[in-house]
Amino acid sequence: MIEVKNNVYWVGIKDWDLRRFHGHELSTHRGSTYNSYIIKDEKTVLVDTVWNPYKEEFVENLEREVGLENIDMIIINHCEPDHAGSLGYLMEKIPNTPIYCSKNGEQSIKGHFHKDWNINVVKTGDSLKIGENELVFVEMTMMHWPDSMLTYVKGANVVLSNDAFGQHYSPSSLFNDQVDQCELYQEAIKYFANILNPFRPLIKKKIEEIKAMNLDIDVIAPSHGVIWRDNPIQIVEKYYEWSQSDFSEDYAVIVYDTMYDATKNMAQAIAEGLRNNNINSKLYNSSVTDKSDLITELFKAKAIIMGSCTVNNGTLSSISMLLEEMQLLKLKNKPAAAFGSFGWSGEGPGHISERLKKNGMKVDLEPIKFKYQPTEEQLKECVEFGEKFAQSL
Repeated sequence: MIEVKNNVYWVGIKDWDLRRFHGHELSTHRGSTYNSYIIKDEKTVLVDTVWNPYKEEFVENLEREVGLENIDMIIINHCEPDHAGSLGYLMEKIPNTPIYCSKNGEQSIKGHFHKDWNINVVKTGDSLKIGENELVFVEMTMMHWPDSMLTYVKGANVVLSNDAFGQHYSPSSLFNDQVDQCELYQEAIKYFANILNPFRPLIKKKIEEIKAMNLDIDVIAPSHGVIWRDNPIQIVEKYYEWSQSDFSEDYAVIVYDTMYDATKNMAQAIAEGLRNNNINSKLYNSSVTDKSDLITELFKAKAIIMGSCTVNNGTLSSISMLLEEMQLLKLKNKPAAAFGSFGWSGEGPGHISERLKKNGMKVDLEPIKFKYQPTEEQLKECVEFGEKFAQSL
């Protein structure tokens, strides 16, 4: 066990080898952690478990460090298997232990495990005295599941926030003041962009609600990644910034797929046009770029220009899939444009432009496209296209 603060302990698992998550949808280049916590007071409380592949190791650790018979209650902040996966195995050992969760959490637990356990439903503002400390519950609906909630340990001033404020990150230390800050924030914003972005309006409102509760917060301990003990409110402020509908950083992203470099050459010329008007840009080939990293860049970008050559009257598959992912993650409200090359019919750039509009992007320019390899004159037109786009920002 590692003490977080005032008899609140980390009893989780570090997964150094994890590289894909959520059904291989999300890349996790730096591994992850499954953070579970024990609160030792007059009552001993377990908060969340770990992913079921680690259930035996987890329960053995609890037996050695705490003693299963000493666990008086279990809090399940969220029932997704990476947090509650070991619950079934644990409850085989201590079947009468009361479980506390949200109303949606009760449905989720029953749906996952099909057991008639002693489940107690709590809602925002409910509290539970466990000795010197008091547990206060806050529902966090759709951050990122309907059943999500956080548990505030009043007395220790520790927020056990589950998925909110986490990262898929397994560094050498558990604490934010002992890790590489660039790595930490790369993983924090990647987590937000790929998991929480669809719920930005709800997140903004929930943060405002939590601020209004005037909680004394010394530590924020999420269920993935590092524990925020040095200025923990910094990640709350970042979430509030990222949840704004107009959030962006000061660069444009040009993302393309190309078959024989014609579209790539157009992308580079468009980037030159942006640069001529003092707009920095990043170029990504979607067929060779990690999708989760690319989504993060699109989330941060202040504008998006997307291109593909035409194949089978449409676009190359990496662009089609990226447009679909952008819609599902509700990436929108950014200036955007389309471009591409073609050999026969040339519908690809038009498809991209229409899909960008459908996804909620601000598309004012007609897409630019050229047949076969662009000539020097046509590349100059691409530069002008980039300049015109930059001037519209």
